[in-house]
Amino acid sequence: MKARIQLDPKLVVSIVYVAAMFMVSMDGTIVNVILPTISKEFNIEPSSTSGINVGYLVSLAVFLPVAGWLGDRFGTKKIFLVALGVFTAASLLCGFANNLQTLNLFRVLQGAGGGVLTPVGMAILFRTFSAEERPKVSRSLVLPIAFAPAIGPIVGGFFAEQLSWRWAFYINVPFGIIVLLFGLLFLKEHKEPATGRLDLPGFLLSAAGFSMLMYALNIGPSKGWSSPVIMYTGFVGLVFVCSFVLIELRVNKPMLDLRLLTDRLFRTLGIISLFSMAGLLGLLFVFPLMYQNATNATPLESGLATFPEALGLMVASRMMPWTSKKLSIHQVIWIGLLLTTMIFSLISIVGPTANSWFVRVLLFSVGLCLGHTVVAVQFSTFTNITSASMGRATTLFNVQNRIGSAFGVAILASILGAVGNGFVETSGGAPFNLESYQFALFGSAVFLIIALLFALSLRKEDFKAVISKQVTPKPSHIEPVIRGRE
Repeated sequence: MKARIQLDPKLVVSIVYVAAMFMVSMDGTIVNVILPTISKEFNIEPSSTSGINVGYLVSLAVFLPVAGWLGDRFGTKKIFLVALGVFTAASLLCGFANNLQTLNLFRVLQGAGGGVLTPVGMAILFRTFSAEERPKVSRSLVLPIAFAPAIGPIVGGFFAEQLSWRWAFYINVPFGIIVLLFGLLFLKEHKEPATGRLDLPGFLLSAAGFSMLMYALNIGPSKGWSSPVIMYTGFVGLVFVCSFVLIELRVNKPMLDLRLLTDRLFRTLGIISLFSMAGLLGLLFVFPLMYQNATNATPLESGLATFPEALGLMVASRMMPWTSKKLSIHQVIWIGLLLTTMIFSLISIVGPTANSWFVRVLLFSVGLCLGHTVVAVQFSTFTNITSASMGRATTLFNVQNRIGSAFGVAILASILGAVGNGFVETSGGAPFNLESYQFALFGSAVFLIIALLFALSLRKEDFKAVISKQVTPKPSHIEPVIRGRE
């Protein structure tokens, strides 16, 4: 009789989730820095490469809302592994692409896998760990949530300069295969018996509405918001989304359960997360561009300049147990946002040409302060959500964050194009519009101010469920899991 290897289910889920989400999160930023290299190899205009990202984001928007239903209906293990397999295979195909058309097609396939993978993986995670365990495990969540997007430009820049842009996609393949086999052997299946049929009207409206909105948000800054294509696409997409919301509030088994927003804690923390991601992804979009244009830095050098932000996030994740003992959770959230807003404003004033170590300290401080907010929001958002609703809740949370990220980048890109004064001379002697980048960076701070206003509405009593569970924790069988990730 063959002996079967037994592993702690929580260790398995932690490894599988963090590794898979790290791949997906890094893919969102690693591609940005290789687009100029792709345009040169395919002998096309740089503007033509925008479809590489737009196709991915549109596909993501189509499949993200239905992910929760798929996991509940067919099993979270099965759907998670299928989505991971699609994402990994698409990554390999992207690396083999020999023209822009096939690369765009494979990026759409990659977006489909990534759109399903993220919410289903989060549902598995939060069903596995109880509310009292989530503060500890959330320390590991910083890796895929915030560290991966920051390291993406460094990895992409290195591949573009030293190897080939194709390795930005190939890098996903070995990790994807390892995680796929590990999950196949050790993950446990979970299905919800009362899932119901697919909300087909909701799926069709969400697929059309969110994809059109995502297209308009990403193409609008380059084409211009007054472009008939952008205005028509954005307006029709908005109409579809509004119709989708009305339908979802009326059906018994909605695909995207908007009734979960009646829970005040889930609703408020979701909004805080939305605007926090808009600000953070906006900074990670604007600052590297400003740094490259002002100092004539390479993509790799630009990525290294922003990397201290990721280190700050890692330090914040380790400080959270101590910080949450000294302060209540709602104080951690709003103080982190307040300090980050001040730092964003300071970065927008000093610009990229200040002392390089001073800029690195500021970016490290961004990660340190905002990291506290991110971790606190992450483990508190689903406190009042039942296991049966977890799949729909994580889907809704991820839809909000994805829209927030796209909205933040789109608005800041529009600011860059709209502000046309304030030219200064760069280190290479070329004119550089510093003022437009400063306005854009200040715009990212405005997103955090909005998040701060919602954070100030939180009270200590809102987190009494989290606090009570932390006071009387269960016997700790999670520590090996955390140590395994450290």
